[in-house]
Amino acid sequence: MSAIVFHQSPAAAPPPPSARYSHAVEANGWLYVTGQLPVDPDTPEKPLPESIEAQAQLCFRNIVQIVGHAGFTLADTVFVRIYLRDFNGDYTGFNRVYDAHFGDAARLPARTTIGVAQLGRDARVEIDVVLYSAR
Repeated sequence: MSAIVFHQSPAAAPPPPSARYSHAVEANGWLYVTGQLPVDPDTPEKPLPESIEAQAQLCFRNIVQIVGHAGFTLADTVFVRIYLRDFNGDYTGFNRVYDAHFGDAARLPARTTIGVAQLGRDARVEIDVVLYSAR
């Protein structure tokens, strides 16, 4: 049985005081990254940006920090789940940012995009990912 490793990245946005969770949990080569809101890790109390593109960039900034801290890269991503508060209004703008992070059409992770009524901090987007590395 392999060890389970709980990761807290010092460079990613911290969990809010009202929630207790690890940024990511690693087991048997798999890394499960907690859903990331568009919170600026340098100033987490700052209001969220307005545009879906700016919010998506902050989500990915946090994800990249977390997976890097755990010794993974975005290229190890096998699954992405996206929650959009305004599915029809934000889908295209979100995809522009997504495509910048997963541009290799031959190595696209599986993906689910879900429209939701509400997200924490009234965010427009939240993203969680699952990665695998045989290291």
